[in-house]
Amino acid sequence: MSDIWPSELRVSKDRQRLAVTFNDGQSFDLSAELLRVLSPSAEVQGHGPGQKVTVPGKRNVAIISMMPTGNYAVRIGFDDMHDTGIYTWTYLRELGERGAELFSAYENELSEKGMNRDTAEKPR
Repeated sequence: MSDIWPSELRVSKDRQRLAVTFNDGQSFDLSAELLRVLSPSAEVQGHGPGQKVTVPGKRNVAIISMMPTGNYAVRIGFDDMHDTGIYTWTYLRELGERGAELFSAYENELSEKGMNRDTAEKPR
């Protein structure tokens, strides 16, 4: 188990953000969109190398549920009914530390595939 774990997870009133504070004092503010489009689920990441898909149209997605998974992760549910991603403490930390870089890469993928953050369509 990691030496780093969240001491607080707090969803914003508008359900658009998740504030994560870790036991070492580091805090991050993660958008629901970032969490959704970079979900660790097999639906998004695939089951092996080269199977990851780009999920468009999630600019306004909201968090509707959070369920603890053991003592190592949380399952986050979104209002588009996606709820299969299990976010480990390590992955939440990575999203906090590298979120801007990862989201920029996501935006580039959208552009390359002719998709955007506002129009929902089948992930590819």
